Amino acid sequence: MPGLYAQYSGGYGGRGGFNGGTSRAYTIRDPDELVEIQKMTKALNPAFIKDVFSVTRLIYTPNGYGRGARFWDDDTPDSDLNLGFRLFEATSLKIHPGYNYIHITPEELAKNPFVYLAATNGLSFSEEELQALRAYLLKGGFMMAEDFWGDRSWSFVYSQFKRLFPDREPVELNLSHPIFHTVFDFKYLAQMPSVGVWTGYHQAYDPSDYSTDHDPHYYAIFDDKNRIMVIICRNNHYGDGWEHEGDDHSYFDVFSMPQAYPMFINILFYAMTH
Repeated sequence: MPGLYAQYSGGYGGRGGFNGGTSRAYTIRDPDELVEIQKMTKALNPAFIKDVFSVTRLIYTPNGYGRGARFWDDDTPDSDLNLGFRLFEATSLKIHPGYNYIHITPEELAKNPFVYLAATNGLSFSEEELQALRAYLLKGGFMMAEDFWGDRSWSFVYSQFKRLFPDREPVELNLSHPIFHTVFDFKYLAQMPSVGVWTGYHQAYDPSDYSTDHDPHYYAIFDDKNRIMVIICRNNHYGDGWEHEGDDHSYFDVFSMPQAYPMFINILFYAMTH
């Protein structure tokens, strides 16, 4: 998928400090980031400064099941910042400079038509969150969920979404679905490995994962008008594709540039036009 970016851009890692938990504090440390934010801010019309797209991530309480110590904030803040700046570069969208982390409440959801859920196997929706999220999605909201691997994780993620919509079944999307062809024409199902798996083993799935199914899968949950409310990206780690774009030339060339950013643009464009 050539032509999205001219060349490998170098590293963006280590640009700030994030405190974890539900903190939203971020300290700018890299002058490159200041330049990016200034460019994005300058492009905004002051009269419509809040009427722009935000890379919006959902905060949830960890359930203790997900991997490692990171859950909703996996890959923050660099993945969100890189994604926002790449959308600014590659599309005509006006983008909120910085990141946007919100709690799953009716008030915060109502301000954000598109939300992102990371480390999905680490979540555990409360009844209040289920209620708020269900109402938001049925009213026209859209959610992208990803960053989990393996059969066991999929079984757990499936159970959480059945709690969200007991009467709706996640439907697997095949390559013929328009979401894979809206802006960029994919000839295969995109799959984003974690950067360490690629640089360490040069393969697209973790060799320590003993699941029988390593292939990428995309599932959609539809409303009564056949509109996609939720897309679930199984056996994928888009957050690493954005966060670690500058860590390794081959990772950028094989995953970040031709898959991680273009597939997100496809999902976003499809959500905005349907």
